[in-house]
Amino acid sequence: MTSREERIMPEYLIAFNDEWVPDHTPQEVQQKSEASMVVVEEMRNEGVFVFGNGGIDASSVVCSVEAKEGEPVFTDGPYVETKEHLGGFCVVRVPDDAAARYWAGRLAVALDWPQEVHRFPGRPPQAADLDRD
Repeated sequence: MTSREERIMPEYLIAFNDEWVPDHTPQEVQQKSEASMVVVEEMRNEGVFVFGNGGIDASSVVCSVEAKEGEPVFTDGPYVETKEHLGGFCVVRVPDDAAARYWAGRLAVALDWPQEVHRFPGRPPQAADLDRD
């Protein structure tokens, strides 16, 4: 894949919600982690992996911020009430929806819990992108 192709391929977020994941023993969590890392390593080898994370620490919110009179106001709360928390996620750069679905399917099978696929809004290739190759 050329750097030009990488720049114009869409990126996709593959993610799961913590609410979708049943309780697991520590050993089960370790097994799921190892299985998902095999898929992530395959993504890296294929050159489609952009970024990933095993999730966020839902027990500690750093802060809440909102705009007031054109200025950011940071507080320790109150927070938007929600039961849903972003679990693990990764970003892949692949040619199309089918390829993103393939990798999401691989993760869904490895982890045995649902995944969502979201395409980031793309940008059309710029003349400068095409000239750099």
